[in-house]
Amino acid sequence: MALLLQHQFKPLPADKQIDTCSFLEAVSYLPQFFDCMGSAVFSPIKADISGNIMKIRAVYDTNPTKFKTLQQILEGEKEMHASQWPKVGGTLALMWLKRGLKFIQVLLQSIADGERDEQNPNSIKVNATKAYEIALKKYHGWMVQKLFSAAVCVAPYKVDFLKALSKGQNVKEEECLEKIRQFLLNFTATIDAIYEMYTKMNAELDYKA
Repeated sequence: MALLLQHQFKPLPADKQIDTCSFLEAVSYLPQFFDCMGSAVFSPIKADISGNIMKIRAVYDTNPTKFKTLQQILEGEKEMHASQWPKVGGTLALMWLKRGLKFIQVLLQSIADGERDEQNPNSIKVNATKAYEIALKKYHGWMVQKLFSAAVCVAPYKVDFLKALSKGQNVKEEECLEKIRQFLLNFTATIDAIYEMYTKMNAELDYKA
């Protein structure tokens, strides 16, 4: 579980403002999560997440003071780009990034909650399918949906997935699951705050990739 716990997300302040620098630092390690899925089929999600992190960082680096929080990025770009917003810059990149993060969150939560296929309890196909359907499916066209269906079919066994998250160490399953739950506390709160921000600012777009 070293991959997750070595780079914990910070607790949110009372106003739920997410510090951009801290967020980018924590999220920059998450593309490696898809290496734990054991198949190159998941590389498009990894590349998409990495690309969107780079786009948000590029916006932040132009003015770290002005864009100290993620909300300030959305507010600043709304003022700068007017009619083009929210389909522009860091706002658009964060919109897609949060969906990739939601996939990770739902997948991990499903595993931690013990959801499984009783006929094949060591498979994480059920968990990965749930995560995709909740986080990403509605935003993908038919062809991309087919690719993800193929990716889910080659998802690793749970024991191999947990070992990969633990960077190759043999750790007891319940110990791994407890560490996942620990990671999910701040991670889930952060994702929920981003989704809430997009709803409040009417920044969500439903077009398909």
